[in-house]
Amino acid sequence: EVQLVESGGGLVQAGGSLRLSCVASGFTFGRYAIGWFRQAPGKEREGVSCISPGDGATYYADSVKGRVTISTDNAKNTVYLQMINVKPEDTAVYYCAADVGRLICTTGNTEYRGKGTLVTVSS
Repeated sequence: EVQLVESGGGLVQAGGSLRLSCVASGFTFGRYAIGWFRQAPGKEREGVSCISPGDGATYYADSVKGRVTISTDNAKNTVYLQMINVKPEDTAVYYCAADVGRLICTTGNTEYRGKGTLVTVSS
């Protein structure tokens, strides 16, 4: 059974930082593109940051460039999203997703998806 379990969300003040984690199981972690998406109330889903298998190429949405770092620990089947200098507009449900294809942040095509973790940024 495939599982993607996120953690690390919560309430944080603007300007603060937090790290989201996603533990994957049930598929070959290193062979899948994996990344973080978010969806705020009334807004479309946005690909925040993704990492491709093999070459480890990364993608960052313009809205988070310079404030977010994606990383993986293949030994732990875990993908992280480090966020700094968070802003109220970062408030959303963040979830990780994976797919065998590349460019998942821009295509939005993801075979597997977690349930998400809520991040609330107060001003």
